[in-house]
Amino acid sequence: MRVLLIGANGYLGRFVADRLLADPAVQLTALGRGDDADVRFDLASGSPGALTRFLDAVHPGVVINCAGATRGGARELTRHNTVAVATVCEALRRSGCGARLVQIGCGAEYGPSQPGSSTAEDAVPRPGGPYGVSKLAATELVLGSGLDAVVLRVFSPAGPGTPAGSPLGRLAEAMRRAMQSGDGELKLTGLGAQRDFVDVRDVARAVHAASLSAAQGVINIGSGRAVRLRDAAAVLARVAGYGGALHELDGPPAPLRATIGHPRGDSDHTVHGAHGTHGAHAAAPVAYPDGCGSWQQADVRTARDRLGWRPRINLEESLGDIWMEAACRI
Repeated sequence: MRVLLIGANGYLGRFVADRLLADPAVQLTALGRGDDADVRFDLASGSPGALTRFLDAVHPGVVINCAGATRGGARELTRHNTVAVATVCEALRRSGCGARLVQIGCGAEYGPSQPGSSTAEDAVPRPGGPYGVSKLAATELVLGSGLDAVVLRVFSPAGPGTPAGSPLGRLAEAMRRAMQSGDGELKLTGLGAQRDFVDVRDVARAVHAASLSAAQGVINIGSGRAVRLRDAAAVLARVAGYGGALHELDGPPAPLRATIGHPRGDSDHTVHGAHGTHGAHAAAPVAYPDGCGSWQQADVRTARDRLGWRPRINLEESLGDIWMEAACRI
């Protein structure tokens, strides 16, 4: 199977590439803006015609789009998340390759949801910020393209490679600095939100499964369980061996100790982006940056039924990998 992977050097794309390269039946070509891509092409500024000519030359059976932007103003997000996908769809429509499209969407497309609820694919999307709006517009372009296409709405991904500027990345860095300087406490804010965390390697497995399947439409990729960010912070403290107190400035009056959180054997739970701090003994920003309010939890039955996919990697393992990378940072 010849696969064209767009965005192979991004956070998700690197793990998707590793997963595909491990499949001897896959012949992989990477397209992106970096020098190490097999083919250099900028979706946000390149023309559909140029991409069509490349598709006709390579003739992939599957195109996977992991490219996009998570930060920036509305104009930048629209260029990289919406205009870029319009280019892919138009090029595939013009091409004679007949490739299947696997588009990576995100849980932020849904926006805030009712606490205690699980969000299924038929929920009406109401994104709470420009990032979610730009990704939702891309999803609508894919669904209306007439292509053989599936959109994987990935909830909060985490694990190795989690960006240092992300909420969990900042928390791990703050903990590293606190341990290095001997600080006995961290003051945290914004840990009351609950998110559905899924390990990036499980996401890569889902993308691989979707590329082999005939499933179309939208499919949620998450753990199916919301985790409170203060619990994720406590688990991170435990795997890091941080013995100090975690003081939640906008939460319960009593200090949170590093020993609280999910039990070590909680193997069914997967993880990502908890909120964190700017530095040791300092408060973090309060607002969780995805525009999804205080609660988000995916209904993942469609992924199970149509892709045969279930998350495998638990919260503690994901956080342990994030900590290992932070601890090795100089």
